[in-house]
Amino acid sequence: MDRRQCLKRSLAVGAHLTLPAGLSGLAGCSPSSSTDPAYSAIDGRIMGTGYRVLLTSEPDAALPDDVLSTLQEVDVHMSTWRADSELARFNASVDMDWQPMSAVAMHVIAHAVQASEQSGGAFDATVGPLVDLWGFGPGATDTASNARPSLRALQQTRARIGHHNIEIDVGNRALRKRRPDAQLDLSGIAKGFAVDRVAQLLKRKAHANFLVNVGGELRARGGKLDGAPWRVAIERPGDGPREAQQVIALEDRAVATSGNYRHYFELGERRYSHVIDPRTGEPVDHSLASVTVVAATTMEADALSTTLMIMGLEQGMEFAETHGIAAQMITRHGTALHASPSPAFTELDLIA
Repeated sequence: MDRRQCLKRSLAVGAHLTLPAGLSGLAGCSPSSSTDPAYSAIDGRIMGTGYRVLLTSEPDAALPDDVLSTLQEVDVHMSTWRADSELARFNASVDMDWQPMSAVAMHVIAHAVQASEQSGGAFDATVGPLVDLWGFGPGATDTASNARPSLRALQQTRARIGHHNIEIDVGNRALRKRRPDAQLDLSGIAKGFAVDRVAQLLKRKAHANFLVNVGGELRARGGKLDGAPWRVAIERPGDGPREAQQVIALEDRAVATSGNYRHYFELGERRYSHVIDPRTGEPVDHSLASVTVVAATTMEADALSTTLMIMGLEQGMEFAETHGIAAQMITRHGTALHASPSPAFTELDLIA
């Protein structure tokens, strides 16, 4: 998809790394660079990041190409970096009439709008122009980096933000702009959807045990060769070398992690994160360093981890408790880190 998709607006860029023995993936990073030879692995790069599929059964000869084609389909529809993608063409248009959309794009857009409504705008797929303005997106210039935008520029850009600027007709698979400069960016949700599409492909091919990892978004089915659940490490938030904060057992579930600790600039005594709150137009400024969400689908986990990361600990925990979201929130206080699980996360008993 693109570099910003890898950032996910709230996810560190993936990097290949070797995990501690017995771990199958690291939430918040790209797939592990080592694999037990007893497992079948399919590796590659897409959407500006790495992907890995681990299987306990032997894949057919066509599966690697089928996995890549599945991921490329999402890229073709939802990339904000490719000028020829379906989403890029919609964004470039100033037409305010209804525009037809593919079924695959419409499905993700409808979920994004639902997430915006449910979160009161904390998650918003129209936030792209603000991310560009702060110097963290593909539309930003070098002079926009490492500086606060002017108040006028911020006010003008904020006027373009809000899911109310896009009207959707799910039944007829069509979108309409309510202002000509409105744009959509599905970076906070499309990668999770791509993981789910690969999982659906593997199920159709009768694979009972697998772990799909696209740039740190993971979905598991079944378990490992010994029958135990897949073991996944949550990354310890920090600027140094990547290491595990916690290991969880993942079986027939998905997990996504969002964080604000890798991509930022400093001005004076303040650190400006790439995680932009659509409601204020400003980078988030709270103690929450990362959020991991476990859900039934990776698309859901992807959107929810972004949402909670923007909300911060107090509002995010209240939202998680209200909606039964299984989330692990890690706050930073100086050099100390503190993990706060939601009730639903604790009930799942995931700690490996």
